[in-house]
Parts: sequence; C-alpha cells; structure tokens
Amino acid sequence: MKFAIRRIAIRFALILAIAAVVPLILYGVVSLFSLQRGTRETVIIGNQNVAGRAAEEIQRYVLSHSEILKALGADLQDTELQPWQQDRIVKNYILQFREFREITLFAEDGSTIATSRVGPTRLRIPKDATISLNGALMAPVQFDEDQMPTTMFAVQLRRLNQPAGWLVGQISLEEMWRMVDRIRIGDHGHAMVVSADGTLLAHGDPDRKALVAQTQKESGHPLLQADAPASIEYTPSGGAPTLSVAAKIPTLAWTVMVEQPSTEAFAIASELRQQLRVSIALALLIMVATGLVAGRRFIAPIFTLQAATQQVAEGHLETRVNITTGDEFQDLGQSFNTMADKLVELQEEVKRQERQAMFGRIAAGLVHDLSHPIQNIGNSTRLLLREDLDAESRDMFRRTIDRELATLKRFMDDLRNIVKPRPIEKFPLDMNSSVSEIVESMKGEGERSGITVEAHYAAGPLTVVGDRFALGRVYRNLITNGIQATQPGGRITVTTARDGDFVRVTVSDTGSGIPADRLTTIFDEFVTTKRRGLGLGLAICKRIVEQLDGSIDVQSEVGVGTTFTMRFPARESVPAQAAS
Repeated sequence: MKFAIRRIAIRFALILAIAAVVPLILYGVVSLFSLQRGTRETVIIGNQNVAGRAAEEIQRYVLSHSEILKALGADLQDTELQPWQQDRIVKNYILQFREFREITLFAEDGSTIATSRVGPTRLRIPKDATISLNGALMAPVQFDEDQMPTTMFAVQLRRLNQPAGWLVGQISLEEMWRMVDRIRIGDHGHAMVVSADGTLLAHGDPDRKALVAQTQKESGHPLLQADAPASIEYTPSGGAPTLSVAAKIPTLAWTVMVEQPSTEAFAIASELRQQLRVSIALALLIMVATGLVAGRRFIAPIFTLQAATQQVAEGHLETRVNITTGDEFQDLGQSFNTMADKLVELQEEVKRQERQAMFGRIAAGLVHDLSHPIQNIGNSTRLLLREDLDAESRDMFRRTIDRELATLKRFMDDLRNIVKPRPIEKFPLDMNSSVSEIVESMKGEGERSGITVEAHYAAGPLTVVGDRFALGRVYRNLITNGIQATQPGGRITVTTARDGDFVRVTVSDTGSGIPADRLTTIFDEFVTTKRRGLGLGLAICKRIVEQLDGSIDVQSEVGVGTTFTMRFPARESVPAQAAS
C-alpha cells in the first residue's frame, strides 16, 4: 500500500514538473473519484454491517424465547405431572422470564389445562401462523393496549409421537424496540424493522414511532421490492435524499433497514472535495513539492480506510485505523473506529444470547440422559423393600442398581471427557457376550414402548480388544435412539458377524429415519435430531469406537429406518478371564 501511495505521488510530481495545469487536473479527478468511491463504500459497508449485526441480534432475541418455550413444553410433557403442578410451572416461568406476558397450556381440543394468568386465559392456539422456528409456530406481531408490539409462540406437545396439546406463550417485543432505539448512525441516522407484508414493527426515529402503533405499511419502500439491492439512495415522498441499507432476517421474514440522510452520510466527502479543489488551486502556485505532500495527505487516509473497511467486511472486527491528520479524515477514522466498537458490542450480545440458548439445551439434555438410569434405580429400590422378594430376585435388583449407578458415573465421566478425553482401558472380550448383556437389559424398555428388541449372533466367539463398559454405553445409546425413533409395533435388530479381519456389529431400526442433509453432522457434539437431549450421545459413541481402533457409519432412509454399522479389529482367541 505504501508503494502504491508513493507511486501515485511520484507520478503526480513528474507530470506537474512537465506541465502544471494538466497534472493537477488529473490529480484532482483521481483524488475526487477515489475520495467519493472510498467514502461511499466506507459509509455503505459500515451501515450494512450495523444492519446485519442488528438483524442477527433480533433473530437471536426471538429464537431464544421460542427455545425457552420449547424447553418448558418439554418439561410439561412429563406424564407424571398433575394439572396443578403444570399450572405452578407456567406461573414460575412467567416470574423467571419477564419478557413473557402470559403462558397457557391447552389440551388438543382447545380447552385450558394451565395458565399463568389469574383468571381465564386471553390466548388462543395460533394454528394459522405462517412462521415456524424449529418446531415453534410464531403468530403475526400485534400491539397491546400500551401500543407495544407483542407476538405469540405456540409449541405442539407430543407423547409417544402423538399430539398431546399446545403450549402458547405471549411475549413482549419491548426489548427489540430498545435495541432498535440504541442504533444511531450520525445525528439523524436510525434503524427500523419491517415484517414480510411491509408492516412497521419498530422505528428508531422518535418522530416516526407513532407510525408503528398505527400499523403503518412500508411495502412501497424500494428496498422491499422484488430483486431489490442491499443498499439504495432514494428520495422519500416529501423528504430529502436518503441512504438506505437493508439486512434480511430469513427465519422471521423480517427486514432491518438503516437509513441516514445522504447529506449527513456523505457530508465529510463533500467537505473534503471542496477542500481538495482549493488545495489544487493553491498547488498551481506552490508546484511540485507541495503537490507531492498534498497527494500523500489526501490519498493515504483513503487507502487506510478502504483497507480497514475490507478487513471489517471479512469479519476482523478488531481492525482499527490510526489517522492523525487533524482534519475531516481523522473524524472519519474516529467514526469508523466508533462503528467497529459498536459492532463488537453487538457481536458480544449475540454470543450472550447463544450461550443462554445453549444452556437451555444442555439442561434439557441432562434431564433426558439421566432419567432412564435414575428411574431404573428407583424401581429396583422400591422392589428391594418388598418382604416377599426371594434371594435371587433381590440379588438381580442389586445388580441393576449397581449397573445403573455405574452408568451415571460414566455419564459424568463422558461430560468431562468431552473437554479432556481419557484413554480407554482395553482388554480382550467376546463381542457376542458384550452385545447380549445390553440387548437383554433393553428388551424391557422396548416392550414398554411396544417395540421388539432382538439380536442375531454369529456362531462362535468374536474376540476384540475393548472396554466392556464403554461398548455397553455405545450399544445402549444406539438402541435407545432406535426405540425413540420407532413407532409402536416396530423392531430393533442387533447383529454380530465376522467380516474378514474385522468384527461387525449393526444396530438397525424401522423408525422414521434421518434426512440426508443431517447425516453428515449427527456425530458432532451438541447436535441432535430430537426435541430433547444434549446432543452428546452419538458424539461419545463415535469417540469410544475410534478409541478402540474401530469405525462407525450410518445409513438411513426417511420413513424406512436407520442402520448403524461398527467395525472393530478382530483377534483370534479370547483368554478365559476375558470371556467370563
């Protein structure tokens, strides 16, 4: 960049030495063009970044509340909850999450089961909602008696994959108003949020806030037309020329627009152009030396700002400029730095919203993964208290408790291993014996869900080097996932076989299947296809299998079922202590 600036300045000086007028005119044209283009790009890209960050923050803001309602819905699906307990839960949520105005639990026929409101609910099931946010329906925005925007989320509850009612929550979008109010570009620049049909939802201009309560339509705005550009300079009816940029919120079908009067947006450029003309006129008298200094003075800050703008556009928000020219270029550089600081603040806010949403998923996932072993321990403990229980049954229940307690301990170890994996202890073992132990323990769970769990074993021992408990964790997780994805009457089949130098274990179900576009990510951490769950199960399975020098693959067809195939290096024989 320094070389480019030096080359332009030297060329200018040489031409000026030959003829004063022609070089200065050329310099003036180039400088004015570079100044206008660089300044316009800086202002437009800066405003677009502000609009884009605001759109991301609004999307996170809305999605976080839909996730909160979905998490509440997951809690309320517990079949052991009584209506009065459900009523207490929704009332507690209202106190905990102030954005929610009212939460009501409806039965499938529309009758009210529980509501946070004292008295009859004012909500309804918005089945005609057109926006779906990862399973949560969102109704169009309305305005309450205080002229504040509100909307409703609805989550359909299911038990055993059957509709079991609706959870409807009304939230206030007042924080979105405040968010839009905080966006300021210059002295008169402001932001607005518009719905898909052009309805004005929020406006940062105090003089136009009343239009929001009047459900003002902005459908005639040039940026809302089909195939409209991301930025445009236009003259509104009865107004002055305005620079307008837009950023879409795809999941909500909303648009964030940032508008600023053109005279203010490009004021610095206009002033600098005028000063540049004066400088060119004076340079006719001062000649080459003064022209060289002027060239460096006017061109260097433009290149600095343009390079910094490109860095910010590429995501390097820590980029700042250090322009100490003492003129409007320095003001422009300070404005650029201020804009970059605001973008960093918006990014931090988005990260905070993401952490809140992730915490909700982790909490729900912990309940999901811990409920099965805790339930088995509880059932076995109650049965142990029976006086008519024979010794053999009592011993069996003790073993069940010990096994499930070990499962809980390993679950905690798995969470720690996500951050700091530990090596697995490897011993020779018979794969048929390892598989049959888990299959027999899971048949009861399958029967309770109306699903047959069966196994087909290869003839003779299949010896591998592994960890029986770790492999049991893998089999149990895959069978549990299959049960959850399969309708009553379906089947889970576990098969062992010798495949050359490998031992192959397959777990197949006749469930709903996994879409092809999600197969590549199901083994990633915190990725799940279920309403509940931490998204660690398959990630841990893959890690365990790979630690045992094996591999795991998945094949699935929507509506037909899913098959997980694991392969482990085979050994020729197993010691007697490993087979026992």
